[in-house]
Amino acid sequence: MNMDFKRKLPIPMETKEMYPLTGDMAETVERCTAELKAIFDGRSERMALIIGPCSADNEDSVMDYISRLVPIQEQVKDKILIVPRIYTNKPRTTGDGYKGYVHQPDPTAEPDLFKGVIATRELHMRAVRETGFACADEMLYPENYKYLDDLLGYVAVGARSVEDQQHRLTASAIVCPVGMKNPTSGDLSVMMNGILAAQHQHDFIYRGWEGHSYGNPYAHAILRGYVNRQGVTHPNYHYETLLYLAELYAKWDLVNPGVVVDCNHANSGKNPLEQPRILKEVLHSCRCNGDLRRLVKGFMVESYIEDGSQPIGCGVYGKSITDPCLGWEKSERLIYDMADAL
Repeated sequence: MNMDFKRKLPIPMETKEMYPLTGDMAETVERCTAELKAIFDGRSERMALIIGPCSADNEDSVMDYISRLVPIQEQVKDKILIVPRIYTNKPRTTGDGYKGYVHQPDPTAEPDLFKGVIATRELHMRAVRETGFACADEMLYPENYKYLDDLLGYVAVGARSVEDQQHRLTASAIVCPVGMKNPTSGDLSVMMNGILAAQHQHDFIYRGWEGHSYGNPYAHAILRGYVNRQGVTHPNYHYETLLYLAELYAKWDLVNPGVVVDCNHANSGKNPLEQPRILKEVLHSCRCNGDLRRLVKGFMVESYIEDGSQPIGCGVYGKSITDPCLGWEKSERLIYDMADAL
């Protein structure tokens, strides 16, 4: 192969032995995951709010952000279950740019996958231990999931990954809720096929093993908008699209119909300031139609301490180095407004 093999990385079992969960941490993850499952199977009328930075880029600012969510969760716990985003893998359309914490725990330094694997596990562990949240991450590399499978409360499969067979089959082996995004083309049938595959049992190769998965009944849709052939973004969170998605679910042999609306990306045209308006519009649609209220399980919001984004190396604390995010004060207001509307 036309590549250098720099070093052999520790396998997930070795990494977990070096950085093990305590009993309290394991109980926290189990509790958070059970609460989230209750939302997706309809036993709880609360909504999930998966909120946080576009990408985790700095341990101190990410932990600062998540810690600020703790007292808010206590105030809105009867209506909202907050799931902080700690996205340590960043998909890149062309392959260029910051690929996430697992590649570069220090965005200004050279890539170091060994340090990245360790730093990623340590960051998720710290969040569980210090805040009582089991967080969300994107499964960009299915073979890496085992490094974090005992820590995550929610997993997302991105728009560029949802059609990939290994992502779908790995999702079928995951025990926590997995959201499958619509592809960048907007074809909802691709997403529905992904959900169907994730909910079924499969035999497949995973990390050198022949494995059998038992299916994930909590696999569900994420609507994130799309881009047409002319490069124009189109939202898919409006009332009519939600009705169409409900019809698709009715036609497919799927359990626990549900959708999380991604308020950023193509739904907002990557304008993070639009996210509160989008969330409010979807909640209004839910009030107008009881079927939609049962279908919509929550929202995804890109949020950080400071509004907007910055180039790598600019050094503004708590400001995204990837997609622009909604700042803290506006995010706090969004959460309280969402609770008031439920």
